[in-house]
Amino acid sequence: MTDRQPSVLIVAAKWWSTSARMAMALRRNGCRVGAVCPARHPLKFVSGIDHIQRYGGIRSLSNLRRCIEEWHADVIVPCDDGVVAQLHEIHRREPTLRALIERSIGPPESYSIVRSRYQLLKTAENLGLRVPRTVRVESEQDLVSWHRDARSVSVLKVDGESGGNGVRFARSLDESLSAWHELSARQTAPQSWKRLVVDRDPLATWTRSNPGDREVTIQEFVVGRPANSMLVCRDGAVLSQACVLVVESDGPTGAATIIRHSSDKRMEHAGESLATKLRLNGFCGLDFMIESATGIPYLIEMNPRCTQLGHLEFANSGSLAAAFSAGLRGEPLRCPVRPILPGMIALFPQAFRRTSAQNPHLDASYHDIPWEEPSLVDELTLDPWPSRTWAARLYHVFRPMTQRSPVEYEDSAETTLGTEIDCAV
Repeated sequence: MTDRQPSVLIVAAKWWSTSARMAMALRRNGCRVGAVCPARHPLKFVSGIDHIQRYGGIRSLSNLRRCIEEWHADVIVPCDDGVVAQLHEIHRREPTLRALIERSIGPPESYSIVRSRYQLLKTAENLGLRVPRTVRVESEQDLVSWHRDARSVSVLKVDGESGGNGVRFARSLDESLSAWHELSARQTAPQSWKRLVVDRDPLATWTRSNPGDREVTIQEFVVGRPANSMLVCRDGAVLSQACVLVVESDGPTGAATIIRHSSDKRMEHAGESLATKLRLNGFCGLDFMIESATGIPYLIEMNPRCTQLGHLEFANSGSLAAAFSAGLRGEPLRCPVRPILPGMIALFPQAFRRTSAQNPHLDASYHDIPWEEPSLVDELTLDPWPSRTWAARLYHVFRPMTQRSPVEYEDSAETTLGTEIDCAV
């Protein structure tokens, strides 16, 4: 046990609210928080952050390395996949930072597995976990062979993307071939500049110059409803874990917007097994599909980073941010102070952007709005800052943004599912 405040460096490249909510939760639980993020990021609207550095430019990798060296954090919390990829690269290049990076995300032996959906699912399958049939696509013949046996919809995915951007559904060989050619194509220079100038992506030029293997997989579609878990680990041991069922999502491949806390021992076992095998540190999330016919959870992928469940303070189990902070301080996890009662949770701002005002799920949910940070609330009610710039407005005059429709997975009259987990003291 120590009286010194642990210092945590949060790194975010995308304008997701996850990082800001995690920063608030870590500060509330006794951590000093620093941040590396782009301009006008939600993290800029969180009070009490000790140190904020700008993330981006043409040399984002050296920029991130310099920020890490300057702040001397005890641990780094990455909030999107591109940041994790850069941490892997910094680990390879900078021996003096290897101990910090391993303490933050785990040992280098696991990096190739967490970067690859295919290797991750094969590892899970070897551990005895349920996963959908998945094949690595390296040629057109792989797709021809797949569709000889495919009985239903197939899902093609490419590594290195997130938020549903690298996912395509296919109902025929022709659709699979078209999706494979699209997903496996290397990013062009105009696409890279669009991501830099319009999307303000700080990793745009680095991603183009360091594409890695854009591995594409094809996966059997599991008919059912999505579910997620998030866990916090130390040296492969799970300190705490939260599981939720998705009630509503932003499109069929988008993030959950309304969730319901649940306790599923099979999902928890999957997290514990992978954490032990990969000797994970820090936060990671797992995505599942709960098969309608059997109720069995199938693991479909892993996010080796902080996801949107980390700040939520569940009844009897507390928050993952609290467990993380307690682990850094060498203290036992305390019971929650302001727990969310069992029921549906509408995530802010996700659930409030495209949801109908008459949505019974939204009306019946706990609204997870950070009222204690009014500037952040005001910022999150707007579109992300890159979408508000003149460059983006002009671009989208000619290339309108695709609007996703909410997808519901649960009847509003259904009763509460699952039970809460007992608090670990």
